[in-house]
Amino acid sequence: MNIDGIVALVTGGASGLGLATARRLLDQGAKVVIVDLPTSDGKSVAASLGAKVRFVAGDVTNEADMKTAIAQALGLGPLRATVHCAGRGHTMRILDREGNPGSLEAFEGVIKTNLIGSFNVLRMSAAAMAKNEPLDEERGAIIMTASVAAYEGQIGQIPYASSKAGVVGMTLVAARDLATKMIRVCTIAPGIFDTPLLARLSEEVRASLGSSVPHPARLGKPEEFALMATQILENPVLNGETIRLDGALRMPPR
Repeated sequence: MNIDGIVALVTGGASGLGLATARRLLDQGAKVVIVDLPTSDGKSVAASLGAKVRFVAGDVTNEADMKTAIAQALGLGPLRATVHCAGRGHTMRILDREGNPGSLEAFEGVIKTNLIGSFNVLRMSAAAMAKNEPLDEERGAIIMTASVAAYEGQIGQIPYASSKAGVVGMTLVAARDLATKMIRVCTIAPGIFDTPLLARLSEEVRASLGSSVPHPARLGKPEEFALMATQILENPVLNGETIRLDGALRMPPR
């Protein structure tokens, strides 16, 4: 896929991995619709990125919100690329210190955002792309975001690891399902990246996390995630694959 001139949808685009991806897509000539929560800085971020950006305030688990986002994208032209970065985490144990069961509500909340939200974005993006005329052997490409926690979830990550493992499980099935529509599906599973969430930690803790990565022994940069996303879009035979982006990191139990 030639990114120059396409329309792309980026969820979670107001910060972190999503913002870096939106910037890279713009640098390569795309028009971009950013979707993020109403409480995000999406409006000001979009304004700062220029005339080829639109912001839609919405929740990826909400069908009406995603319909609005897709409509905004289609107003700019055929939707050719979706990069789904929106997600959330929540730390909890299966049993608390007193031996009580962990919160089912908290578990459901993470599953809803990370897994059901991913399916919502996937299905609605695919429906829009399926109407496109084929261009360079395809109608579109969808990239989802998992995590190395899908493979080596740490103690306390039970909802997050479960949700991201679900995203990994969807990837090949979705690629096979959408092959007849000429739509590719891939997932990126990042390791430890320098996102706003980690920015809240002390420099000492951040350095310690970075040193746990074999090579390069540092936190990943959002721009490196964005680079991977555009490389997937540009390579027409990358399909049905979950790509670990982690510097050979394998997470310990805790």
